Amino acid sequence: MVFLFAITLFLSSSLLFVVQPMIAKMVLPLLGGTPAVWNTCMVFFQSMLLAGYLYAHASTRWLRFKHQAILHICLLAASVLALPIVLAAQHSEPPATGTPIGWLLRVLLMTVGIPFFLVSSSGPLLQRWFTRTDHPRASDPYFLSVAGNIGSIFALLAYPALLEPSLRLAEQSSMWAMGYVALVLLTA
Repeated sequence: MVFLFAITLFLSSSLLFVVQPMIAKMVLPLLGGTPAVWNTCMVFFQSMLLAGYLYAHASTRWLRFKHQAILHICLLAASVLALPIVLAAQHSEPPATGTPIGWLLRVLLMTVGIPFFLVSSSGPLLQRWFTRTDHPRASDPYFLSVAGNIGSIFALLAYPALLEPSLRLAEQSSMWAMGYVALVLLTA
C-alpha cells in the first residue's frame, strides 16, 4: 500500500515539473524569451500551485473523506478531456500591440490550468488520505514527501537532458497526457 501511495506521489510531482517547461516552450516562439514571459509563467504556475493547495485544504476540512475522494477522482477523470496539452488555434496569435501578459495568462489557464491545478493538489491530498489507512505510519505521512521530492528532481533533470532533446512538443504532450491518465488511475 505504501508503494502505491509513493508511486502516485512520484508521478504527480514528475508531471507537475515537466509540464511547466513544456508549455513555456510552446508559447516561446510566439512571444520570445523576454523576462515578462518567463515571469508571467512563473506567477501563473505558483498561483495555480497555491490554488491546488487551498483546494486540498478546503476539501479535507469541509468534506467527508468519501465525498472528497469522489469529488477529486471525478474532477481528475473529467479533466482528461482537456488533454493533450496544445495551443488551440484561437490562442495562437498574441496581441500585436501592448503587453502580452493577459493573453499569456489566458492561454495558460485554458491549456494547462485545470490539469495543473488538480495535479498540484495530489501531494497534500494523498498524504491526507494515507492517514485514513491502518498502516503503522499513518499518523505521520510526511515520509511520503520523499517520493514527491524524488519525482520533482527526476523531472527537473529529465526534461532538459532526455525529453526536450529527443521528443517533439506534440510527443511530449502525448506522453504527459498518458502520465496524467496513469495518475488518475493510480489515484482512483
